[in-house]
Amino acid sequence: MKATGPTRKSTRELIVKLEKIGKKNKSAIWLKVSEILSKPRRNRASINLWRLNKLAKKFPSKTFIMPGKVLGKGDVSEKIVIAALDFSSEAKKKIEAAKGKALLIADVATAKHEKNTLQLIK
Repeated sequence: MKATGPTRKSTRELIVKLEKIGKKNKSAIWLKVSEILSKPRRNRASINLWRLNKLAKKFPSKTFIMPGKVLGKGDVSEKIVIAALDFSSEAKKKIEAAKGKALLIADVATAKHEKNTLQLIK
């Protein structure tokens, strides 16, 4: 039987890195993100900007973690800080135009954050 899971080397390295950070800091969010990323790519989630905009209105001071891809459908009226595995070019432009931040998961995982400021999106 063929093994499933991520085939990109950078994604596999990120999974190992997140597991180490999660175990070292006893942070369940990074362990959960690494678990989600370990699943096959066809099961990986994606989110559109209009849905992110709704979440940003509801939770204005949160940094959102998306273990998948952010797509560019919709508009952004709120300042959004989101860390994702990948962004479409249109999504990144719209987020930055609204004075938000489009970050990679690896960058956020290594930075110091309070536990209450991170919000996982599945």
